[in-house]
Parts: sequence; structure tokens; C-alpha cells
Amino acid sequence: MTKLMIDIVDETNELTEEQLNEIENLLNFAAEKQKIEDESEVSVTFVSNERIHEINKEYREKDSPTDVISFAMEELGEGEAEISANGMPRVLGDIIISVAKANEQAVDYGHSFIRELGFLAVHGFLHLLGYDHMHESEEEEMFTLQKEILDEYGLTR
Repeated sequence: MTKLMIDIVDETNELTEEQLNEIENLLNFAAEKQKIEDESEVSVTFVSNERIHEINKEYREKDSPTDVISFAMEELGEGEAEISANGMPRVLGDIIISVAKANEQAVDYGHSFIRELGFLAVHGFLHLLGYDHMHESEEEEMFTLQKEILDEYGLTR
């Protein structure tokens, strides 16, 4: 099984060890399904609504809290050159999840909190791999893949 190097930080101190382990297992499962190289690195940070609001405003110029934000390390900006180092681990990027939004959305959608956390983690992870949902065809591909990963893993609605 693919083994990611996952750095998980819960800035809210609201999540249990079991919940954090579940997210780690789910991301490793998603990495296996996507055939990601062993030892690839990803960080997951669980934050408050206030913190994700600040990040959303600063980096996305959106003045509101959101549920998940991803910062892909492999995404090239305009004029940036690709950097590759043989023998170095692949650094996928950062996933930031609002615990309060996850709670709120779990209630709204009528499923468990861990299902919503898992959905947001997989959603963010797929963004790190280059998936997007700006256009209808991309959205269908990404959302179908998310559902397949979550269902196969066992985090169903």
C-alpha cells in the first residue's frame, strides 16, 4: 500500500486521535487509488472558521470562511520553472480544513462528521493532484472520483 508522509496538525484541538488516524488512513487509501509514489508528502491542518477566513481572504481574495483550501506545490504559476530533484520525495502540498464548517455541513447534509471530514480531505487531496471543478466536465470527473474513493473506503453518506 502507498504510504504518504502526512503531517497532520489540529490547531483546534477538537479532533480525536481516532478521527485524525481515520483521515490519515483515508488519504493513504486515496493515494493508493491514484498510484501516488511512496513517501510523497502532504500536510493537513484543521483550523477554526476564523483562521480559514483569514487564509481565504489573503490567498484567494474571498472575504468569507470556506470548508477546505488546498495549496498544491506542483502547480506552476505564470513564469515559474518546474523543479525536480531525483531521489527527493514528491511534495504534494497543503490541505487546510475548517472543523466548524465540517461540523455544520455534516448536519446540513445529514451524514456523519467523519464522513464530511473525509470528503473535505479527499477533495483537497484531489486538488493537490491537479483535479479541479471550474468547468462542468472537470467537476463531474472530480466529484465522481471523490465519491468512488469515499464509497470504496467505506465512508458513505
